[in-house]
Amino acid sequence: MKPTSFLATLVLFFSLITGSAAFASEQPAVNINTADVATLASLSGVGESKAQAIIDYREANGPFDSIEALANVKGIGERTVEKNAARIAVK
Repeated sequence: MKPTSFLATLVLFFSLITGSAAFASEQPAVNINTADVATLASLSGVGESKAQAIIDYREANGPFDSIEALANVKGIGERTVEKNAARIAVK
């Protein structure tokens, strides 16, 4: 491979990586105390059934007082909370 082709490939690769990271950070925050099923399901690793479990937990136990408290919901682990920490809000 020519050095210029290799350099061009590296530039493209890093552009894609930084571009997707910028897109992820631009997604709106999700308030776990007010969000509906569809909004909660937009979080990484959270589908509709886990989103409904979050709502059921919230209705039974009151509002979340921290994002870490989300791990108390059955099916939501600490890893899921960590992956989504930048997008989760508690208001």
